[in-house]
Amino acid sequence: MSDNRSVLIVEDEPLIAMMLEDFLLSLGHEVAGICESVAEALERIDKGGFDVAIVDVHLKGGEQVWPVADRLAEKRIPYCFSTGGHVDGPPQAHAHVPILAKPFTLDAVDPALRQACEA
Repeated sequence: MSDNRSVLIVEDEPLIAMMLEDFLLSLGHEVAGICESVAEALERIDKGGFDVAIVDVHLKGGEQVWPVADRLAEKRIPYCFSTGGHVDGPPQAHAHVPILAKPFTLDAVDPALRQACEA
């Protein structure tokens, strides 16, 4: 990605969030914040101040992130989903969204962000 971006991470596993943060920083991006729940993510989205989001499909307690994806789409903020083997596809409204598969690799992060921003 030629442009450095400010990225919001929605991820409930601290070690995964830290690894993703390290990857983003090493790629020259900025981390705008890390949210661990749908409520926290919705509040952060309403505050703005970031360019793109990486959103884990399943959060603790089986909390699914479709309301987060809906809010990002409503505000026209690009996003990609991250998943470690989620079997069901996203709702039709989000079927076009790029998927960043876990376990993450450094080489996979930038293309997922680029694809999200170009969509």
